[in-house]
Amino acid sequence: MSARTLPEATFARTVLGSGPGLALAHGAGSSVAGTYGPILEGLAAGHTVVGVDYPGSGDTPRSATPLQLDDLADQLVAAAVAEGLDTFALSGYSLGGPVAIRAAARHPERVTALVLTATFPHRDNRLAVALSVWRKLAESGDRELLAEYLTMMALGADALRSMPDEQLQQAVGFTAASVAAGTPEHAELAPRADVRDDLPHIKAPTLVVSTTQDGFTSTRLHHQLADTIPGARLVEIPTGHLPMVERPEEWQKLITDFLDEHRA
Repeated sequence: MSARTLPEATFARTVLGSGPGLALAHGAGSSVAGTYGPILEGLAAGHTVVGVDYPGSGDTPRSATPLQLDDLADQLVAAAVAEGLDTFALSGYSLGGPVAIRAAARHPERVTALVLTATFPHRDNRLAVALSVWRKLAESGDRELLAEYLTMMALGADALRSMPDEQLQQAVGFTAASVAAGTPEHAELAPRADVRDDLPHIKAPTLVVSTTQDGFTSTRLHHQLADTIPGARLVEIPTGHLPMVERPEEWQKLITDFLDEHRA
């Protein structure tokens, strides 16, 4: 069905549920479980959910060469097709946004809807600096320092302000324990990911979820996506970069309501 030949699906993948297809593209330094874990069961209640772990995440071996956006996009589509999904919606979070956009641009016949959360069409200066620090900390091997940086950057101001000291330390500890081995490669790819030329050609109905207290991806980048993808809709959620931590039920509802509205 796709105009492009798909590669063999080699990335480790998560498959849950039944119903219309939904392919998941996770964030940098994370995995399908790390990004979508709190809402996976909710998404799978009405969809066949297929998510791939990038190299260095989950059970996918780390890559010895720099990651390429086209490869991640094609592997996501290949995994969905391997699970019997001829068409499917795409959900992309953070780095998964450019992955999902590129997948929709390269395989438009297969994509029925697109949901983009806390993401970007290209890196701006703030994101470039944030990613540079992230990569250097990941390469240093100091997981605690990296976790402190990520906690400070990723949680919204409201969440940080209201979090007791003990809970804050628990959050740092959890983050340190869950850092993906492939984080340096993910953080190296992110500033190279530029899908601005793809945006005007996206044909699938698109929802952009803008995380309004985001320390990594600015609302300006969210609005750029919504303003450039034809017919895209933008909604706001008052969180930092981690809606799955701060407001998981609200995030899930935004996704599932939009997908229900645009069932193939």
